[in-house]
Amino acid sequence: MKIAVVGAGSWGTTMASLMAEADETVLWSRRVDVAEAINTTDRNPDYLGDTPLHPALTATTDLEFALAGAEIIVMAVPSHGTRSVLEAGVDYISNDALVVSLSKGFEQSTRLRMTEVALEVLDHDSNRLGVLTGPNLAKEVLGGQPTASVAAFPSIESAEILQAHIPTPTLRIYTSTDVIGCEAAGALKNVMAIGTGMAQGLGFGDNTRAALITRSLNELSRIGRAMGGDVATFAGLAGMGDLIATCSSPLSRNRMVGVALGEGRTLKEITRDMNMVAEGVKTTESVLAIAAGHGLDVPIVEQVGNVLYEGLAPIEAMRALLSRPTGREFDPI
Repeated sequence: MKIAVVGAGSWGTTMASLMAEADETVLWSRRVDVAEAINTTDRNPDYLGDTPLHPALTATTDLEFALAGAEIIVMAVPSHGTRSVLEAGVDYISNDALVVSLSKGFEQSTRLRMTEVALEVLDHDSNRLGVLTGPNLAKEVLGGQPTASVAAFPSIESAEILQAHIPTPTLRIYTSTDVIGCEAAGALKNVMAIGTGMAQGLGFGDNTRAALITRSLNELSRIGRAMGGDVATFAGLAGMGDLIATCSSPLSRNRMVGVALGEGRTLKEITRDMNMVAEGVKTTESVLAIAAGHGLDVPIVEQVGNVLYEGLAPIEAMRALLSRPTGREFDPI
C-alpha cells in the first residue's frame, strides 16, 4: 500500500517514519531543504533534531508525486493551510483514498473542523474522512516511548484500516466513531495549554496546574458536547489524555507560548522566535465564537483570549478567574 503524508513538521515526519516500517510512504514537504535532508541523512533537523527516521521513507516537494496512487493520505499541515493544500492536490487524490487529519485546530474563516474542510474540497464519502489524535508529542513517539492515540472515522471499518497501518508496538491505536468529539478535543486543549502555561510562567506550582487542567477539562467537555461530541470522548485519549500531555510537557508548543506570556514576553516576540506553529494562538478566536454561538460561559478560554488579543496581563487574567463566584463543582460556571 502507498501512503502519503502531507506536511513535514515534527508530527507529520514522525507519522511518516512510523508508517514507512510497513508500507511505501512518501512525505510531502513545502521546503526543499527539509526534503533533501530527509532523503540524504534520514533526519529532519529543523523539527526533530538528530533523531533518525526510517531509511525507507521518501520525501518530496512534488505534491502530485506524493498523492498519486496513495490509498491512505495523512494530512499534517497546520489547520490554516489545510484547505489550500487540499485544493492544490485534489486532482491527484483518489476518491477511494482514506484521508486522516493530524491537525488540531479549526479553520479560522469558517470555524469548520478539518474533516469538514476536507468534505467540502474532496469528492469523498464522509466515512473515508477521519482524524488521529491523542497525547502524542512527536519526539517521544519517534523515540519509541509508549503512548496511545485514537483513530476516529464515521465508519469503524475505516478506523480499523488506519489502525492496521500504524505498526509500531509502542504507539497503541484505539478506534472511535466520534469524529466531532475527537477533533473538538484536539483543538480545544491547545487553548487550555496556553492558559496553563501562563500560570507556570507566573510562578505558580503544581496545585495551580492541576486545578487549571481539571477545570479546563470541564470547560472543554461542555464546548465539545455542544458541538455534538460524545461525553465519553472527553474523558479518553483525545480529551483528558491529550490535555494532560499538552498542559504539562516542556515539548508542548502551546504550553511554551503560555509560559513565555506569563514571564512577560509579548505574543509578537514569542511567535517570531518559533519555527513551529502553536495552533492555540489562532484557535482561541474560533473557540470563543463557537462558545458564543452555543451560549456557553467559557471563562478560561475568555481569559486566554483577553491575553492573546486584548493585551491583558496574565496576572490580571488569573485574578479575573479567581474572582468569579464558586458553586457546585460540576455546575457550568
